[in-house]
Amino acid sequence: MRKFSYLLTRILFLQYQLRNFFLFKKLSFTAFIHPSVKIEGKKYVSIGNKTTIKRGGWILSLKIDENVPEILIDENCDIGDYAHITCVRRLVIERNVLIANKVYISDNTHKYDDVLIPIKDQSVLFKGEVVIKEGAWIGENVCLIGCSVGKNSIVGANSVVTKDVPDYSVVSGNPAKIIKRYCGETDTWIKEDY
Repeated sequence: MRKFSYLLTRILFLQYQLRNFFLFKKLSFTAFIHPSVKIEGKKYVSIGNKTTIKRGGWILSLKIDENVPEILIDENCDIGDYAHITCVRRLVIERNVLIANKVYISDNTHKYDDVLIPIKDQSVLFKGEVVIKEGAWIGENVCLIGCSVGKNSIVGANSVVTKDVPDYSVVSGNPAKIIKRYCGETDTWIKEDY
């Protein structure tokens, strides 16, 4: 019975992968997307080898003007439960990136110019291209809007990031500030006064 259950699960998963394979701009066969993940605008989304997107996530690639949106998730990335990734222009997650649970990453925000119109009925506003560089780690409950995270950098849990994070840095807080930087000369992490 156990073997049958395993085989049935594998068959259903392969059927799910095959059905989705042709809907994406690019989807690697070795990528794993939990069936509960909601993906809108698949034709603008590329997902690389050995990337895992865990349960309850939402990936939205939204065309709002003449610009073609593009979400590129490179190989060997691990995206945690209930991650919300949204894009109207360009959002890149380079290889070997670790994203914890309940993270919000976006290149846009809602407009709220007209106080007579509910915000949900107003359009969205592009804030800036998002690039999460190779080897970065984004902690749990992070909100990252319109900015980039440097190579092998860390964003601490519960941080709100609205400015670019340099390579080899640790940021934390609301708004996120640099708390450590890696020094190549001494091969150590140096604490920053903030």
